[in-house]
Amino acid sequence: MNPTIRDVAELAGVHPSTVSRVINDDSRISEKTKNKVLLIIKKLGYTPNAIARGLKTKRTYTLGMLIPDITNPFFA
Repeated sequence: MNPTIRDVAELAGVHPSTVSRVINDDSRISEKTKNKVLLIIKKLGYTPNAIARGLKTKRTYTLGMLIPDITNPFFA
């Protein structure tokens, strides 16, 4: 199972919102805390969940295309 923000926060001894602020490069976080959280993120191999982020921000950055005939070489 993939690590979550809560897993990172638990190991770093900080609140999950602090981890989120580190990920989003918030200037209110001290360098010491930022470095500790980033080290744990790297150690755990944490990557943000794109689906969860899309639900929260209401933006998925997905592009849809309608192709009339998929077998036509023109659309290859």
